[in-house]
Amino acid sequence: MMYVDVVLPLPLRQAFTYEVNEEQASFLQAGMRVVVPFGKSKFYTAIALRTHSHSPSYPTKPIEFILEETPILSPKQLELFSWISSYYLSTFGEVLKMGLPSALLLESESVIEKTEQTIITQSLSDEEFLVYDALSQASALTAKEVEKILQKKNPIKVLKSLLEKGAIRLTERIFEKYQPKLQKYLRFTEKYQDKKAVHTLLDENSLKTKAQEKLLWAFISLLSQKKTSITPDELLQKAEVGKSVLKKLIDLEILEIYTEAIDRVSFSSSAKYSELTPSQEKAFQEIQLQFQQNSTVLLHGVSSSGKTFLYSKLIESVLKEGKQVLYLVPEVGLSVQLMRRLELSFGNQMSVYHNKYSTNERVEVWNNVLTQKEKAQFVLGVRTAICLPFQDLGLIIIDEEHDLSYKQTENNPRLQVRDTALMLAHLHNAKVLLGSATPAAESYHNARIGKYGWVQLTERFTKQLPPSIELIDLKEKTKKKEVQGHFSDTLLKAIEETLHRGKQVILLQNRRGYAPYLQCDTCDTIPQCPNCDVSLTYHQLQKQLRCHYCGYTLAKPVSCPACGNLNTLQTKGLGTEKVEEELLQFFPEASIERMDTDTTKGKYNFEKIIHRFEKKETNILVGTQMVSKGLDFPEVELVGIMNADLFLYQPDFRANERAFQLLSHIAGRAGRKEQQGRVLIQTYNPFQEVLQQVKRGAYEELIQKQLQERKDFHYPPFCRLIRITFKHKELQRINESSNWFAESLRLGLSPYEIEVLGAEFPPISRIRNEYIKHILLKIPPKASLSLVKNYILRIEQRFFSIGNFRSVQLSYNVDI
Repeated sequence: MMYVDVVLPLPLRQAFTYEVNEEQASFLQAGMRVVVPFGKSKFYTAIALRTHSHSPSYPTKPIEFILEETPILSPKQLELFSWISSYYLSTFGEVLKMGLPSALLLESESVIEKTEQTIITQSLSDEEFLVYDALSQASALTAKEVEKILQKKNPIKVLKSLLEKGAIRLTERIFEKYQPKLQKYLRFTEKYQDKKAVHTLLDENSLKTKAQEKLLWAFISLLSQKKTSITPDELLQKAEVGKSVLKKLIDLEILEIYTEAIDRVSFSSSAKYSELTPSQEKAFQEIQLQFQQNSTVLLHGVSSSGKTFLYSKLIESVLKEGKQVLYLVPEVGLSVQLMRRLELSFGNQMSVYHNKYSTNERVEVWNNVLTQKEKAQFVLGVRTAICLPFQDLGLIIIDEEHDLSYKQTENNPRLQVRDTALMLAHLHNAKVLLGSATPAAESYHNARIGKYGWVQLTERFTKQLPPSIELIDLKEKTKKKEVQGHFSDTLLKAIEETLHRGKQVILLQNRRGYAPYLQCDTCDTIPQCPNCDVSLTYHQLQKQLRCHYCGYTLAKPVSCPACGNLNTLQTKGLGTEKVEEELLQFFPEASIERMDTDTTKGKYNFEKIIHRFEKKETNILVGTQMVSKGLDFPEVELVGIMNADLFLYQPDFRANERAFQLLSHIAGRAGRKEQQGRVLIQTYNPFQEVLQQVKRGAYEELIQKQLQERKDFHYPPFCRLIRITFKHKELQRINESSNWFAESLRLGLSPYEIEVLGAEFPPISRIRNEYIKHILLKIPPKASLSLVKNYILRIEQRFFSIGNFRSVQLSYNVDI
C-alpha cells in the first residue's frame, strides 16, 4: 500500500496521510493539488508533500482525485511556506490560505438533490413544495439557491422537514472556482482556408447580398493587417453591417467561431525611460558593486530623488539576464500610479498582483509566473505577491521598506514581508534592494554593522530644494482667535495662495469619518460600541455612528443614551469628512476629494481618485496616511498636516520613528517639480523633539537616539520580540488561561535570561465581544530563537490538553 502526506488549508499543525494506488503514487509530485475527504462529509483541496509506503498509526482514507498534471507549488515555494509557518509560529495550512488565490483552494459545498422516492405533494407545505418543484427542473440546488427560492435567509427548517419525509438528500460536491476568460474569434472554415476557394466565391458572385460581400472583404482586409485573432465585434465595426449578416456567413459555413482563453489583465509597452542623472548613475553603479559583496542592499534615497527611475534600470538589467523580478509596494494605491509608469517600459513583461483584483485575475497571474510566461517576468505587487511561484528569481525590490503595511497583523501567519523576502531571495540566490527615504531602524542598523550594503541618494531628481517645513502652534493661534474651525489662518492663507497660482494641495488627517466621537454637553457621555472597548466614530454622510473594529453601526441618536436630553450630543475631534466639509465652506469654488478606506473600497476607486488628481480635476486632496505613500504629483505645492499630535504619544516603542517617517513622507509630496514645496504642520506642541527633527530633516539624529533607547530597554534590533495573544468571551477564563501560560513560560525560560511580561490587557481590551490579553517575550541575541519557539509549542500542547482552556483562541506575533 502506498501513501501520500498532504497539508490541508486549515489551521492544523500536522500533515495528514491518505492512501493512493501505485499509478497515483508514481504520478504524484510535491506541490500538486489533490482532493481529499476530511471529517464526516467534507472534501478539501490539499497540497501533496511526499509519497511513501509507511503506514500511519490511524486508519487512512483514499484520496478522491488529482486536480492537475503538474505541481502548482514549486519545491522552493514549499520550502518558503514551511519556513514561514515555522518562523512565525503559524500552521502550514494558514500559509496556504494566505498565499494561494482562493480559487485554487476548493472546498466542498452541500447540495440538495431529489430522491427517487415517490412523494405525495399534498403532504408538503407551500415552502417545501417550492423547493421540491425546483428540484424537478434542476438536478441539484445549493443552499444559497434555496434561500433565493424561498426568499428567506435560513431555510434549515424546510430542508430538515424534506429530509425527514425522504424527499431530498444532501451530498457534498466540489466546484472549480476558477474559470478562464474566453474570447470569441473568427476564421475561415476548413473549406475556405485555401485562398483560391475564397477568390472563386467572390468572382462567381456566389454571395446573395452586397452586405455579405462587404463583410467578407472586410474580413480579408483585417486578415491582411492582423493575420490572426479577429473578433466578431471588430469585424462588424469594420464592415458596418448587422449581426444577421455575420450569422448568415457562419450558416453558409464560410466563417466559423472559435474560442481562446485570454488574460483578464494585460499591459503593453510604448516607450523607454530616459537616461539617469549623474547622481542616480553613481548610485546605480554603487548598488551593482555592493551586490557583488552583499545579497541585500539598502538604498537610502531622499524624497523625490528618483528611486523609481533607478529601480527601473535595475529591473531592465535583470530582465536582460532572463531572470524574474519582484517589485513590492506597501499599498494598492501606490501600485496604481507605479503601474502606469512602469507599464511604459515593461508592459509586455509586467504583471500586477494585489487583492483588489478578482480571484480569477490573480489565478491567471499565478499561472503565468508558474509557467514563466514573458508577460510575468516582472511582477509588481503587494504583500501576498511574495508567495507567487517564481522559477528563476533574480531581484526583489522592496519600495518604502520601512512601511508598517509590510507587517501582517490581522491574520495568521503574521509575517514581516521584508524579512520573508530575504528568505525567498536566499532560496533563489537572488538579490534584494530595500529602498526608503527613512529606512526602518532595523534596516539602518543592519546596514551600519555591514550586514547589508548601503547606498545613499541625497540629491533630488529635479535638483530642487527640499520643501520648507513650518510648525504652526495651534495653542497660540487659538488664544489669539486665529483659528477657524480646525484651520489656522496661516494654513487657510497658504491654501488660498496655492489655489490662486493654479497649484494643488494635499491635507493629511489620519482619522476617517466625520468626528472621532460624539459627546453629551450635559453629562459628558460618549456613545460606546457594545461589542468593543472603543467609542463610536461619527460618519456625517450616512448620519450614523460606526465602530471601526467590528463594523457595528447605529443611527445618530436624537437624545443622549445616558441622561436622555435631546440634541445634546455634539461632535468632538476631527475626521477626514469634517475636514472636507470645512474646506467646502472656505473654498466653495475648489474641487475637493477625499481618500480614505471609505472612499477607496471599490476595485478601481483608488485609480479614479489618483487619475482625477493627476489630471488636475481635483484641487485639494484630503486623506489619511495613504496619501503619503510615495505618490508623485508634480503640481502639488502645499502639504498640510491638520494635527501632528495624533501620530505622537502612542503606546508603541516605534511611535516616534513612525511619526517621523509618516510626516517626512507626506512632506515629500510637495514641490516635486519647479517650485519649492511648502509644508505646514499644525500642532499643540511645536517644540516636541520629533517635530523639530522633521522640520530639520534630521533622520540620522532621530534614528541614533531611537537605537540607543532600544538598546537600553531591550527592543529590536537588539532583541527579538514575540507577542502571544489570548481571546475569549469570558473574562475569568481569559485571566486564568493567560496567567497559566505566562507562569509556564517563566518556569521554563528563566534560565535563558528571557523576559516574560504579562499577561496584561492591551489599551483596547475587548473587540467583537472577546476579551484580549497579551504576553510579551523579550529574547536576547545570545538565546536560541528556535529553542524558545519549540518550548512555546510544547506549552501550547499542554495548554489545549486542559479542558477549560480549549475554547481560548491563541495566536502568535513574531518580530512585532
